[in-house]
Amino acid sequence: MAALGWLTPRRRSATARSVLAGEAAAEAARKTSFVEDEAALLTGTSEAPPEEPAFPVAGDDRAAAFFDLDNTVMQGAAIFHFGRGLYKRKFFERRELTRFAWQQAWFRLAGVEDPEHMQDARDSALSIVKGHRVSELMSIGEEIYDEYMADRIWPGTRALAQAHLDAGQKVWLVTAAPVETATIIARRLGLTGALGTVAESVDGVYTGRLVGEPLHGPAKAEAVRALAAAEGLDLDRCAAYSDSHNDIPMLSLVGHPYAINPDTKLRKHARALDWRLRDYRTGRKAAKVGIPAAAGVGALAGGTAAAVALHRRRR
Repeated sequence: MAALGWLTPRRRSATARSVLAGEAAAEAARKTSFVEDEAALLTGTSEAPPEEPAFPVAGDDRAAAFFDLDNTVMQGAAIFHFGRGLYKRKFFERRELTRFAWQQAWFRLAGVEDPEHMQDARDSALSIVKGHRVSELMSIGEEIYDEYMADRIWPGTRALAQAHLDAGQKVWLVTAAPVETATIIARRLGLTGALGTVAESVDGVYTGRLVGEPLHGPAKAEAVRALAAAEGLDLDRCAAYSDSHNDIPMLSLVGHPYAINPDTKLRKHARALDWRLRDYRTGRKAAKVGIPAAAGVGALAGGTAAAVALHRRRR
């Protein structure tokens, strides 16, 4: 995919593939936005201003919010929940469960993302979905959201996103999950749209190749930077929310970074920089002990979905 030319000067940590993935995600997100550009923004001030400046600022059309998905907006990883749904529908054979079981078990115990695990899951999933139609995966994704994801949304994070929407600002999911999956979730939550991992398809059929790389780490920051440039946003007035230290590049781009349900490294980093923290979890340690019985079959299939709902590359 040709470079879009949206990016402002970027950090050296970004690779060429990260830039490509970020630009592709930004282009896809703008094309699937659920909020019309000409929609009226809320205006006005409160009768009794709080001691601190109100945030988000109502009517600020140069501000937006960017939310990580896994363990920030939703409990667990979208790619794993999607994999459960695919296995239920016999999208792949039982023998493939063994290959992916350790990935799901690791995620449940560790509770955080890991680039190497996600890479393995992505490569496996690409081989599975190659040759399938985009429309087929989108239709299945709608069903899987209702079955496995709808009840896993963190109410606290959802309220934060709604505050930005109520202020007339756009709200985007930013995730390594496939952009189709992310787009379904964003639409169901009433958000503006989603930035996610993008892969190509030809004539509506997946080729098994990604555009760039998974939208993870530096690639997320590139996607946010590209979208902000295209939308005319001032990143110093924007907010970003994540649970993972992998998203420090994205959080560092904005003027209002939030650590949500943070892992240990992000919590430490956020405290050092005086970032705001929110934790909506209960029984955090208990949640990391053991694997639910359901993980023995369907849940352990989750690793297959790392790049299942992949975005159509424009030809």
